[in-house]
Amino acid sequence: MPEAGYQVPAAARWLGSGLLGIALLLFPWSLALEVSVGKATTITAVNGSDVLLPCTFSTCMGFENLHFWWTFNSTEEYKNLLDGTVKNEKSEPKIRSNIDPRIELAGSVKEKKNNISILIHFLEFSDKGKYTCRVKNPKEKNAQHEATISLIVVEKLVEVDNTVTIIIVSVVGGLIGFLIVFMLIKKFITFIIKKTQEKKKECLVNSSGNDNTENGMAGSKAEQKATPKL
Repeated sequence: MPEAGYQVPAAARWLGSGLLGIALLLFPWSLALEVSVGKATTITAVNGSDVLLPCTFSTCMGFENLHFWWTFNSTEEYKNLLDGTVKNEKSEPKIRSNIDPRIELAGSVKEKKNNISILIHFLEFSDKGKYTCRVKNPKEKNAQHEATISLIVVEKLVEVDNTVTIIIVSVVGGLIGFLIVFMLIKKFITFIIKKTQEKKKECLVNSSGNDNTENGMAGSKAEQKATPKL
């Protein structure tokens, strides 16, 4: 331990205070704003159909004049699809610009869902690519977060034939059921045999005692004394 009267050098105090201040400054902002597109990172949809691309945001710091926008990135181009704002927790999302009339904002902040999902109508094969939902919150010193989801457009959805899987599951389930029934029957038969043997043993013991009495064997109550000689 430092001796009494020892003072930490000014440079060390300055460095420690600076690092602590930076940590306290960055820590809450780095963990506040979050954006999510759900567990599925890829969505497959049929050409000509409608598809919903989900996106929600959350923040423990609250938000004010929150800015959100969607971008599209295919192998050929990068473009902003939709731009909007959310004034506060009691206001619904509003679109500021939308370059594609097929895209509709399908979000809401009601019930604290903070939903800024978009709906794409009449899908085309050219819609295939990566869609990124981006959010910036001025209340958090313009903290920004984003999440990306991939869209695949197909002619038709391929139906997966689960016949083999169902057969395998059925066979395995049947074998397991058979083994359970077999073990129960085996246990029951063992129990019956054990009880039968115990009953048979008890019967033999009782029968042996009766024979000793009737035949007058030594040690029995029917033992008779020899007739004295004249």
